[in-house]
Amino acid sequence: MDTTPAAKMIWPCLNYRDAHAAIGFLTDAFGFVTTEVVEGGPDRPVAHAELRWPEGGGVMLGSASGDGNEFERLPTGTSSVYVVTDEPDALYARATHAGATVVQGLNDTDYGSRGFTVSDPEGNLWSFGTYRGA
Repeated sequence: MDTTPAAKMIWPCLNYRDAHAAIGFLTDAFGFVTTEVVEGGPDRPVAHAELRWPEGGGVMLGSASGDGNEFERLPTGTSSVYVVTDEPDALYARATHAGATVVQGLNDTDYGSRGFTVSDPEGNLWSFGTYRGA
């Protein structure tokens, strides 16, 4: 097993009704970098996509499918993801400029983080902050 730091990252997986639009939003609003998009068929336009977070890790996503496997049948718009960033202020400005819906504005927490929470167009919650865990 690979024990390099990159091999120890967590990659959340989300389903979207419109995965192509989600990829566009996540790259425009947050700065994710698209590294792979595997096209599917008419019932699942995006079979698999990987978007890297410039500060480490990333997210995988695909088109939801009622006829697919357990992962493809997960409901859309119900996920919550926390992403570590060193630049919460700049990212907040970028996300709101791109139309992300603010759930919790930019703030400082009592546990030492600076961050915010927004929702994407399908209702998933994206929290960004400086907190890296204890």
